[in-house]
Amino acid sequence: MSIAERSTQTIWEGPLATGTGTFSEGSSGALDGQTVTWAARTEQPGGKTSPEELAAAAHSSCFAMALALKLGENKTPPQRLDVAATVTLDEVSGVPTITTSKLRVRAQVAGLDADTFSAVVDEAAALCPVSRLFAGAQISVDAQLA
Repeated sequence: MSIAERSTQTIWEGPLATGTGTFSEGSSGALDGQTVTWAARTEQPGGKTSPEELAAAAHSSCFAMALALKLGENKTPPQRLDVAATVTLDEVSGVPTITTSKLRVRAQVAGLDADTFSAVVDEAAALCPVSRLFAGAQISVDAQLA
């Protein structure tokens, strides 16, 4: 039995270069009505989103949760975690490919030294389900205590 399932539907209308996709019937409704276009993906977003932005949101939030869990298990719960993800779409062998997800973590954690923090970050990286989903991509984590 799974822990959770979430779904979203995209309705795409028109050719790739000028068409538009609209999310609907999402499990939470949070993405309903949000649009995605090729131009938003490869040029300027213009108020629209992209698969890469959604992947970055998924990765940063997942990693923040995994790190909060591992810090708590270490008896050093965070006061604040600032986790940013940058997901890169590159051309690989002539095919658009998500190649990297770079995480930048800034953490406020009382009573934690840098070496222990680094070890806990590694545990979080191994735990985060989105990191494991991206296992074929190059994932880097730049983590620092504030």
